[in-house]
Amino acid sequence: MSQARHHGGGDTPTRLFRDRVTGAVRPARRRTAGRRPAGTPALSVLLGALGALGALVVLLALTGGPGSTWLPLLAAGPALAAIGNGPRGVLCAGLLAAAAGVVLGAGRGVPAHELSAVLCALLAVTAASGLASALRGRRERVLAAVRSVAEAAQQALLQPVPETVGPFQVAVRYSAAAAEARIGGDLYALVPTPHGIRLIVGDVRGKGLPAVGTAALVLGVFREAAYDEPDLLAVVDRIERSLARNLGADDFVTAVVAGYPRPGHLETVNCGHAPPLLISASGRVRAVEPVHPAPPLGLRALSGQSPGLQRLSLAVGDQLLLYTDGVIEARDHARRFYPLAEGVARHVCEEPARTLTALHDELLAHVGGRLHDDAALLLLRRGDAEEPAPVPSGSRAALQTAASSAQRVTPPGCSRMP
Repeated sequence: MSQARHHGGGDTPTRLFRDRVTGAVRPARRRTAGRRPAGTPALSVLLGALGALGALVVLLALTGGPGSTWLPLLAAGPALAAIGNGPRGVLCAGLLAAAAGVVLGAGRGVPAHELSAVLCALLAVTAASGLASALRGRRERVLAAVRSVAEAAQQALLQPVPETVGPFQVAVRYSAAAAEARIGGDLYALVPTPHGIRLIVGDVRGKGLPAVGTAALVLGVFREAAYDEPDLLAVVDRIERSLARNLGADDFVTAVVAGYPRPGHLETVNCGHAPPLLISASGRVRAVEPVHPAPPLGLRALSGQSPGLQRLSLAVGDQLLLYTDGVIEARDHARRFYPLAEGVARHVCEEPARTLTALHDELLAHVGGRLHDDAALLLLRRGDAEEPAPVPSGSRAALQTAASSAQRVTPPGCSRMP
């Protein structure tokens, strides 16, 4: 799911943020770390509560007669001020409470020793609240810095997918189940290579940081192997070997790896993953069940089964939807699973982004607003024109392709380096 990071502060120039899904560049909204804007509802409520508390203390002190014991309640002012203010705001609240205490104490004939005790209590509470406010602000600034680094790492892991790649229109929606997270155990990638467009959608067993680490490993190996290996099964084999060396005995990754080596021909390798949905130009939806079922990545040594290559024809206007089990296993309040194929039939159109937006909104409505598992959706639609997919110039494989272009034949549907 497309999510924006927020940066900001002072009068600094507006920073640009590249959307992880569409690749579009847009301004990032501003955010001040460690401070809450003065107009936020929470701070307004707090200020209102402080005013009401002060008025109540003044009223009780005025009506309580000499020797009133309500004055110590003034210490609640700086204590509450520490919730949404910095040390300066806490100090101002403490000074106002002390001034109110002196005026009320002198006016109501409070004995000097009692008034001194009240002022000492106010001083102690103000000092403690100011220290707590300073520590809170420091933790918020550190947390904001850590979040910015984490978001940068997450953006690097799940790189932006352009809206158009070669002959395909592409759209992605991703939702992480963990609060404040941008990624989880689900993964996706789409890369144009000298061997055609290749993509992967997968689901790592487990959640949290271990799942993210495994997802990073799979994506790194896939992006490297997709450029180097002319055979799609060889790409899968390299991922399998890497996971066999690095995963625990109970860990695995389900995935669908697909390639588009030449116009109209799609290759898929399904490793224990949910079957993709093929949507014809007429709107018919069918599941692409694997002809040669294979175990998830990382478990081949236990089963002894090797995956097989499945070839499909992809006509102009056809679409392919790849997804993770967080979509089809999402339940509503009656424990019913989300009917993805029916949802696709209802919402499919010629714009993949609109289709996925409608599907994602319906999915969230089905579960009541929040998913309990990571969910990824990647939709491809073959357009009318077979345009070559550019190979990124910074890649090692692209440079090798350029150096040997005179002796090497580029597969149809792919471009050589200039």
